[in-house]
Amino acid sequence: MLTILGFAMIATFLVLIMTKKMSPIAALVLIPALFCVAVGQGAQLGDYVIEGVGNLAPTAAMLMFAIVYFGVMIDVGLFDPIVRGILKFCRADPMRIVVGTAVLAAIVSLDGDGSTTFMITVSAMYPLYKRLKMSLVVMTGVAATANGVMNTLPWGGPTARAATALKLDASEIFVPMIPALAMGLLAVFVLAYVLGLRERKRLGTLTLDEALAREPEPEPETVSTGAGGTGGEDRLRKRTSGGGTGAGADAAPDAAAGPAAEEDDGFQGLDPDRPTLRPKLYWFNAGLTAALLTAMIMELMPIPVLFLLGAALALTVNFPHMPDQRARIAAHADNVLNVSGMVFAAAVFTGVLTGTGMVEHMADWVVGTVPDAMGPHMAIVTGLLSLPLTYFMSNDGFYFGVLPVLAEAGAAHGVSPLEIARASLAGQALHMSSPLVPAVYVLVGMAKVEFGDHTRFTVKWAVLTSLVVLAAGVLFGIM
Repeated sequence: MLTILGFAMIATFLVLIMTKKMSPIAALVLIPALFCVAVGQGAQLGDYVIEGVGNLAPTAAMLMFAIVYFGVMIDVGLFDPIVRGILKFCRADPMRIVVGTAVLAAIVSLDGDGSTTFMITVSAMYPLYKRLKMSLVVMTGVAATANGVMNTLPWGGPTARAATALKLDASEIFVPMIPALAMGLLAVFVLAYVLGLRERKRLGTLTLDEALAREPEPEPETVSTGAGGTGGEDRLRKRTSGGGTGAGADAAPDAAAGPAAEEDDGFQGLDPDRPTLRPKLYWFNAGLTAALLTAMIMELMPIPVLFLLGAALALTVNFPHMPDQRARIAAHADNVLNVSGMVFAAAVFTGVLTGTGMVEHMADWVVGTVPDAMGPHMAIVTGLLSLPLTYFMSNDGFYFGVLPVLAEAGAAHGVSPLEIARASLAGQALHMSSPLVPAVYVLVGMAKVEFGDHTRFTVKWAVLTSLVVLAAGVLFGIM
């Protein structure tokens, strides 16, 4: 019964947010509370929620101070050279812009933190997408999938979890997987190229001067296409008497201005004349960021503590006057509140899912459905199972709860734990768009994209990317 209710709870949640019947925060809180009562454990709801909040509190703290820190770094101009380089490559070509999004997300993902990746990528690329009326879900989908592939770095989390759970060396898991992961990243770049061509066909290509001279369009109105069209995403129709071409099948409502620029900010991406720039402190800020990322990789201190100290130091040095500090904190308060609120709401979902025993019964049922004849192919089975399980479960739940069971089943048929561990990384491209991943709310929040729109657009491409990684691993004899 717990297995059925667990799957029913997840399905109900996904249906409600994808059909926009409820907001993600409301669904993350109310749906698990309802199912907790349904399984007869309503009296324990408070305990489950408090436990879930306690488990996710460090993540919420990390995201809060990471947003403040990198928000300040964006304000003072640390990433302007990167942005200018990407914009120079992209020009006003939609295809180049989408490919540039994938490249930028992959490069920034080297720090191992999804929230950082999404803040920098959206801040750099959002003005381009807005000015050219490009689909914002293309940006979020490409960025999330690229980050998912790069999330397999040893300091990104999943590889370390797999190594810990199976008592293996992380380098023995990751290094042989590099060719397969490279194929997955190549698949993301090909996907970006194809989606970019589709955007170019829809919008055309402008020179930079033409794009800058283009008059801003009137505020669009949202016209629902229901279940039809490409993925059922909202289409935008101009409020002009002449009609004109809408924003396309994968567009999301984008009436609000982005975090980095106003509606008519051209292709500068980040205003080169903004008063918050601190060019004389550029190398201090670069050194501070490098030191912070190095400390994260070396695990010198807990990540929330590092970002707390980094944010405090960055504010103090760059904005020594209290009114300026308050202004910078207020400027990023919306993102902080939205993301931290979403994380604590997700704590209700994960707390109930774990506390009631649903996740354990679901995992046991999934493992039990694997036929004995598939025993010699448990690595492939593990790779396939990693797609849905890491989407519907946290990485901790999958790697510490399910992976050891799969490894034992594989060992009984002569499959080494190393192969099982490598195969378990295949689903990470999809995992980064899971509603249980706090960083994805940073992405959709800063991009002004509905989570349901992002999910509908991204899941199919993320699944395809994950299957490419798995197939490449089998082809190269890695698993």
